[in-house]
Formats: sequence, structure tokens, C-alpha cells
Amino acid sequence: MGLFLAMAVAIWGIGALMKAPSRQRLFGIAILWAFFTLAAFVLPHGAGLRGVVGASVAPWLLFGAAVALIAVYRMGLGRLKARAEKVEAAQPDAPKPLFTETELQRYARHIVLREVGGSGQKKLKQARVLVIGAGGLGSPALLYLAASGVGTIGVIDEDIVEGSNLQRQIIHSDTRIGLPKVHSASEAMRALNPFVEVKPYQRRLTDEIAEELLAEYDVILDGTDNFATRYLSNKTATAQGKPLISGALTQWEGQVTVFDPAKGTPCYRCLFPEAPAAGLAPACAEAGVIAPLPGVVGAMMALEAVKVITGAGAALRGEMLIYDGIWGETRKIRVHKRQGCPDCGA
Repeated sequence: MGLFLAMAVAIWGIGALMKAPSRQRLFGIAILWAFFTLAAFVLPHGAGLRGVVGASVAPWLLFGAAVALIAVYRMGLGRLKARAEKVEAAQPDAPKPLFTETELQRYARHIVLREVGGSGQKKLKQARVLVIGAGGLGSPALLYLAASGVGTIGVIDEDIVEGSNLQRQIIHSDTRIGLPKVHSASEAMRALNPFVEVKPYQRRLTDEIAEELLAEYDVILDGTDNFATRYLSNKTATAQGKPLISGALTQWEGQVTVFDPAKGTPCYRCLFPEAPAAGLAPACAEAGVIAPLPGVVGAMMALEAVKVITGAGAALRGEMLIYDGIWGETRKIRVHKRQGCPDCGA
């Protein structure tokens, strides 16, 4: 058997050097096996070649049978593969699984929730959410939207990361000081969840781009700190029938609500018909803000977005949730449409 194996290896190697097809090399080895098997069968005991082919023909027959079984098995696999490829080619548009095994494991805690489940996670993956502002409120909102598996997340902000931001804007880091906030936020979100698509826009939301930009998204989150942008996002989202999740904070207190006039709720301008006079609503840089507060309110904004997308529970439509951090109190107030509102037409 040892001589046969050595000769078979030699036939295969020489054939490879001569670039002979594998079928021809296998045929040569088969002839060699047939010769040894025949010799073991016909040679009388005591013949000189008996020491080479062995005392019995049985090992050669067993060897041949094993090789034949392997050949038949490989032939069967080849035919099955060819058949599968033929079926796949005949159905090029066959739907592919929406989630990979890794994603299913990642979102398992969502999928076991009765209010979310597999259908809710599918809605999250297919959703498109735009976050206006990558600062205090945008930071936690963006992280939790990415962690929740929102398929496409847009973020628009014209600012760069500064050292004073890091006290509360947790999506950024010390190593990214000087980097545009939208790119810093994108890096953090992709590191957290590589299965989401992030679209950064390094610019201010203006009248020239608002309509076209918001039209690409299903839900809008407004975490800005200036009234001009708030009124613009409200006007555009209302005109397009998009829900606008709005958060605001100062010092120790924050608030969040869902403006969705298409579902019969008031809009932002219904509550605040005009911007307050200068000095009446100072920004965080002037009034200060406790570090964890944006995390609390921003996370609430992300939660409302998940509820709006999946339909779970009752979103804060027509209600405003107010959180008082220094006393650890929360309260909800009803909000109503304002007659003659120029944005929602009430």
C-alpha cells in the first residue's frame, strides 16, 4: 500500500507540473489502483510481487470502495450546489434576511419586549431620524438612537467640539476637541453600532436647505439652543406632516414633548408664538446647566422617538413632561392648539 500511495502522489504531482486536468490525473491513479488490485487477486502466494500488493485483495477493494463513496458524495454536493445556484439565479429578487445573527443578538432585549418585538425592531431599522444639534441634548439622543438600531440617523450642526462642551456633551471626547461635532458624533455612533447608517451635515439649518433635508427623514428631533432654528424646524416639520420631538433645558430643569399637528396636537409655535425678549431665556453658557441634566432629557427624547416609530405606548403628543432635577420631581401638563397659529393652521 505504501508503494501505491507513493506512486499515486507522484502521478498527481507530475500531472500538476504538466498542467494536466485533475480528471486525467485521477484517471491515472485509478488505473494504478486497478493494476494493484488485479495483482493482489491473481498472483499466487509466494510470488515476488506479493510482498508489494499484500497477502489479500480485501484492503484494495475496501480502499476502492471508500474512494468511490467519497467521489459519489462530492458529486452529490456539486449537483446540489449547482441546483441551488440555478434556483438563486432564477430568483434574483428573492428577499434577504433583514437582520444578521449578530443584530438579532444585539437587539434581543428589544425583541422580547411585548410592545416592540420583531416587528417594532424592523420599523426601527427602516426608520430615518434627523437630529438637529449634536450638543447637550443631541449627544444622548444620538447615542440611544444608534444603540436602539434606528437604521438611518442624520445629524446637523455647524459647531466644532470645544473643551467646555465635555462637561455634558457625552458623545464627544477630549481627543476630538477641534473636530466638527457632526463628525465626532458620527465616529461615536459608528463605534457603538456599526449596523446603522449615519449622515452628518456640518452646517446650520437654514431656510434654503430645511425643506429638502427634512423631507428625507421620518422623525425630527430638535435639541438646539436657539429660537430661530426651533421655529424653522417646527414650520418645516409641520408643513411636511413629520412629528417633531422637542427638548429644552436650563440649569436644573428640562422639558420634552412631541409636536405632531398631523395627529391633532399643537406645534411649537402654538406654545411659543414669539421668541422671548433678550435676556429672558439665557443660554446654558450664561445660566449654566448641571452636567447629567442633558442626559436625562436627551434620553427621554430618544425614548419618545422609539415610541413614535414603533407605536409602543403613548408618546407625549399634546403633553409636555417637565423634569425638575434639583428636587427630583416630574410633572406633565396638557398643551393645546392656538387659534390662528401661522405654522399649523389651527
